[in-house]
Amino acid sequence: MTRTTPSPERARLAASLRDLRARTGLSMVGLAERTAFSKSSWERYLNGKSVPPRDAVRELCQLASEPEGRCLALWEIAESEWSGRAAPAPAPGTETETARRTDAAAEAPSTVPEPVPREASAPASRDDTRAGHRGTAVAVLASVCAVVVGGVAITLFLVLGQDAPRSSSSASPSPSATGPRCRGAACEGRNPMDMKCGVGPQTLASYRTASGAMLELRDSRTCGTSWARMWGTRIGDRLEVTADGRPRSAEVKDEADAAAYVYTPMTTTRSGTVVRACFRPAPGGESNGKSDGKGECFEGRVR
Repeated sequence: MTRTTPSPERARLAASLRDLRARTGLSMVGLAERTAFSKSSWERYLNGKSVPPRDAVRELCQLASEPEGRCLALWEIAESEWSGRAAPAPAPGTETETARRTDAAAEAPSTVPEPVPREASAPASRDDTRAGHRGTAVAVLASVCAVVVGGVAITLFLVLGQDAPRSSSSASPSPSATGPRCRGAACEGRNPMDMKCGVGPQTLASYRTASGAMLELRDSRTCGTSWARMWGTRIGDRLEVTADGRPRSAEVKDEADAAAYVYTPMTTTRSGTVVRACFRPAPGGESNGKSDGKGECFEGRVR
């Protein structure tokens, strides 16, 4: 069933998947070539029109070199809402309830309940028993056939769907597909995802704010740049990164930003440069009086 308006759960998952796709530097066609899912399927997944299979989320995380935990937790929440398994929340949309469901989904193992044998309420006749056995045999045979046909289809897709250059190369993307679009001074003030500098960066430092937002200082030696990112934020939160006196900042502007990663523009750095990030919460967003209005700052050194 297709649903034209994404729910908040699906919108949150789709925003994270779009961010991961941008980090891979792959187009929709590129995603289809590198995964077992078609271009049209990825368009639906990334627009929040449908919930992707769990394997699609895992494959995208692997391509983006991102740990699976957070996205799989978001997937579990979105899939529960989509399938109708989700229980009504006491306060829909609140940060506390969303965090609770995310943590629960992340920690709960994915298990399949074992079938419970049915007990007959009355003894069945011999004819009924034979008919039931025949029906069971037919159902089992149909299931086996479906599994075999599905396996053959997937194998043909993976084998015949590849062109000659891809079959003779490793799974690593070619430089032309994922190489950065800028280096050094040419990257100054530009978006690290758009310029493909966010592929395989190193984390210089991490920080958790008093309001619960998570911050990271990131660096790409391929591009010769550094930047900062934040998530778990509120609308109006602001993050600024500085290196050698060049400030670059980003702000959480809407709910989509608050549900995904938000990046500052890049600033040029080199080995030994000290990069400083300062988080300034939205008005009224200070927690426990730990923010004095000047922001919470931390630093990292480029290696």
